[in-house]
Amino acid sequence: MNHPNGRLPAVSLKLILLLLVSACPSHGAGNTGKADVSASKVITAEHLAAITKLSSPQLSPDGKSIAVLITRAHTESNTWDTVLELVEVATGKPRNLTPGRTGVAHPRWSPSGDRLAFLSVPGGAGKEAVPQIFCLPMNGGEALQVTKSPTGVQHFSWSPDGNEIAFAAEDERPNKQEIEKGNDAFEITNDDIFTTAEPLPVHIWWVPAGGGAARRLTSGTWTLPVSLPPSPPASPLSWSPDGREIAFTRQETAHTGDQDKASIQILNVASGALRAVTGQVLFEGFPVFSPDGKSIAYWQYRDRDPGNVNDILLAPATGGPGRNLTLSVDRCLYQNRWLPDGKSLLVGANDGDKVCLWEVPLEGQPRKLDLGDLSPAWSFWIDVSVGKKGEIVFPGSSAEQPAELYYCESATAKPRRLTDYNARIAALDLGKVETVTWDGPDGFKENGLLFYPPGYRAGTRLPLVLNIHGGPQAASVRSFSAFNQLMATHGYLVFCPNYRGSDNLGNAYQHAIFNDAGDGPGRDVMSGIEALKARGIVDESRIAVTGWSYGGYMTSWLIGHHDFWKAAVAGAAVTDLTDEYCFSDGNVTWKYAMQKNAAPWSAEGQKLYREQSPISYAAHMKTPTLIITDTGDARVPPSQSWKLYHALKDQGATVSMVGYPVPGHFPGDPVRSKDCYQRWLSWLDRYLGAEPAKP
Repeated sequence: MNHPNGRLPAVSLKLILLLLVSACPSHGAGNTGKADVSASKVITAEHLAAITKLSSPQLSPDGKSIAVLITRAHTESNTWDTVLELVEVATGKPRNLTPGRTGVAHPRWSPSGDRLAFLSVPGGAGKEAVPQIFCLPMNGGEALQVTKSPTGVQHFSWSPDGNEIAFAAEDERPNKQEIEKGNDAFEITNDDIFTTAEPLPVHIWWVPAGGGAARRLTSGTWTLPVSLPPSPPASPLSWSPDGREIAFTRQETAHTGDQDKASIQILNVASGALRAVTGQVLFEGFPVFSPDGKSIAYWQYRDRDPGNVNDILLAPATGGPGRNLTLSVDRCLYQNRWLPDGKSLLVGANDGDKVCLWEVPLEGQPRKLDLGDLSPAWSFWIDVSVGKKGEIVFPGSSAEQPAELYYCESATAKPRRLTDYNARIAALDLGKVETVTWDGPDGFKENGLLFYPPGYRAGTRLPLVLNIHGGPQAASVRSFSAFNQLMATHGYLVFCPNYRGSDNLGNAYQHAIFNDAGDGPGRDVMSGIEALKARGIVDESRIAVTGWSYGGYMTSWLIGHHDFWKAAVAGAAVTDLTDEYCFSDGNVTWKYAMQKNAAPWSAEGQKLYREQSPISYAAHMKTPTLIITDTGDARVPPSQSWKLYHALKDQGATVSMVGYPVPGHFPGDPVRSKDCYQRWLSWLDRYLGAEPAKP
């Protein structure tokens, strides 16, 4: 489960594989170092590095243009190249604003629109280089470096008058010289297994927008939240309209396992005084001042229970309890943007088989926006921008249309596509994607997606591959998935079932995974398979199960409880919940997943963790299994993959384990990610023997 403060994976870890953030050249972009895929008619492995990712759209104050980050793969250097482009709303014409810059991120317009600030690494990507704020004048000229923070800038926010910028920066290490001498021992508390130094707090600083000396505004052992992907971005800084105060999220320590201890605070910029808003110190985050400065909208788990959906609450800026605005939406919400009139908010969430947006008034009933078949970009966050006149822009995709930039003139207007970055991918012969529904166990109405090979003939029986999503508080929805399309071209039906714990069907469905990490979700998945079998389209002798993160958990669980699988691929798999409690970045917050907030040490706790850990059923695992992990994965430490490997090996089962010597939850650079997908597919082809579609 992911905490509203921006980084904590707790109950269900929010472990999701965010597929394919690569890119293709478009609009005259230069060499990207990738293979020519123009002759292929179906999607191939080469296309995985030919997809453009769009993120962080920011509509200019005059509503005429959109600043957006464009990320493309450069396979020769094995890097992702990100540039900041300006897209005209009227024509969709893009212009590169940051040629030659490194580490471009976090674009933000000045209130008047005369300048555009962003993060970049000055002087390239040298060993000591860290991100700083740059400010680009829109009437011409070079970008000015605004900050010279020794530890770099994590994120920032313009003051309402455009004269100052508040930013978040990590404290400098006080004993740096002693560490260099070898005196580098440190105290470990609720930290992940790969921690190599005392975690440092992140605090708020102030700097003139034209550059100059920065002034520290906060200090102490507490910290601003830090985003550890896959998670939402860090909880932002929000200025009051009069520029006198900043709302932010305070986390009581910098240790990753303490991120549940989070509260909404307000800083007086002039005096440095702090005050709490609600007086609570648990699961609060993402505060945003209302346009009139009287209220603050923020995130919080329903009833402060991290097994529940994430709601948007409203509290008086002067202090007091929050009021839940989104009970009737009943979805796990990951956005709270004020609309210009200050009478309603734009929120977003997974909903059924799509990602949806709602207009939520402060009084009255929410209204879902009509986005057609589009799903805005989602990653425990809805990537959307709202303009001064109520315009809405977002990167969006559908099941058969890769991501592009979309514009809505208002909350009641239909989206208009502005860009064509992924035209070559959209022009391929893609497989049909169907939303499948079935009656699951315990009275749940369940759903998932089914990908067909291109040119599929109705009624043909084909091998079935499950690709189970991570999270589990996430969902398989009708957004573009290049990897699922690629698997389908190898002659497979690809089934992506949602299961209890998924966040697309309301609080009761999401909370049903509490204290039932494997058995209930396993029965949900199996009932989905039976629904497909009843259609007569599945070759029942050739079914494989795969998944990453919590999808890897489900893969490990299912091969320990059923023996009909022909093959399995378990990526970054949670196999031992005690290891997760002890070693992961969320560590002790796993207690929230268990009855009575149990730790794994009492007799009752040991039983709960053992019964819900897939490794406990290793003696029943016979399926040929490929295990994949990053050796530096703090979200799901690789010890869990090692245990699964040795358990299968010692029993004589067919098993292969692949490790990538990198940190992170997925081998995300272009070369390693392509290798990972190719190994995944090769394992399936080896045991299922389907015939790939012809390019």
